[in-house]
Amino acid sequence: QVQLVESGGGFVQPGESLKLSCLASGKVSSTSSMGWYRQVPGKQRELVAVMSADRRHNFANSVRGRVSIDRDYAGNTVNLYMHSPIPEDTAVYYCNYYEPSIDGQRVNEYWGRGTQVTVSS
Repeated sequence: QVQLVESGGGFVQPGESLKLSCLASGKVSSTSSMGWYRQVPGKQRELVAVMSADRRHNFANSVRGRVSIDRDYAGNTVNLYMHSPIPEDTAVYYCNYYEPSIDGQRVNEYWGRGTQVTVSS
C-alpha cells in the first residue's frame, strides 16, 4: 500500500505562483511515476504533469510553459509549481502514483484525496 498526502492548495490571484506538494509513504517503489491530475465538476479528471522515476516529464498542452514539476532525490515527494496560474486552472488537484509494468501498464496505482486550487481576482 502507498499513501499520498497533498498540500499547498488554496486561493491565488492570476499570475501569483503556487506550489503543490505530495508526499508518498508506505511501499514506495524506486520505479514509480508520480504526478498531478485535476478535475472540475462535470468533467473528466485530466493530466496536468507527470514525472517518471528517471525524471522524464510530460505536461498537458493546457499548462505547458506555465507549470513545472520535480521530485526529491528519494522519489517520495513530487512538487508541482504553477508559475502563472489563470482562472481556468481552478480545479481539485489530485496526486497520482503508479508503477509501470514491463509492458507499459499502470500497476499499483494510487490517488491522493485532492486539494482545491482556486485562481481568481
